[in-house]
Amino acid sequence: MKKVSIGSKLKIESRGMFATSVFYAIVGIIFFVLLPMASFAPYLAIIGIFSLITAYGVFRKRVWAIWFVMILFLVATTFSGVMIYNILQIDALLGLGSIGYLILTWVFTIYALSKRKVFET
Repeated sequence: MKKVSIGSKLKIESRGMFATSVFYAIVGIIFFVLLPMASFAPYLAIIGIFSLITAYGVFRKRVWAIWFVMILFLVATTFSGVMIYNILQIDALLGLGSIGYLILTWVFTIYALSKRKVFET
């Protein structure tokens, strides 16, 4: 497998896994940014924490990361479904963001599951 060097210390073996970990890290940060705007809703904090933990686990190829990916898949699907159902008619931009989050979650979950052998090493 070809390694891609970013900087002098970070070597990335798989761009897909790197993209997956970046996705979960960005989602975690976004949920923490949204936390004060949503009156510190605990479910946003939980999704943010799980996303950051998942980003770390995927990046470091931890065995338990695949479980976190599956948990976030279920949580993100439920959260996005509720947001799309309740918000799309009121706030189209927020509804479209939820649709994008849902689609990207499915894409990166399918990718991580297809590469789950990487987590077993």
